[in-house]
Amino acid sequence: MAKTIYVGNLPWSATEDDLTALVSPHATVLSARIATDRETGRSRGFGFVEVEDEQLAGAVEALQNMEMGGRILTINEAKPREPRAGGAGPRRW
Repeated sequence: MAKTIYVGNLPWSATEDDLTALVSPHATVLSARIATDRETGRSRGFGFVEVEDEQLAGAVEALQNMEMGGRILTINEAKPREPRAGGAGPRRW
């Protein structure tokens, strides 16, 4: 089973290949993606890397306080997304 690492405080220039290169010495990377703004397509400054379950803890520990592009990265196990309220809100007649 796979687990996901959250990588925050990414430089705006970081790519998914950069994320893969960052994590691959510490774990087998199954996928990597950078969150982007829906309207502009620009990076939101964080991303996710999917790794093998048993490799997660070691990779998170190894990546703590890692620097990329002059920025200290925030590394955590990704938490499941909280369900958001659906719909467009209350109706206004």
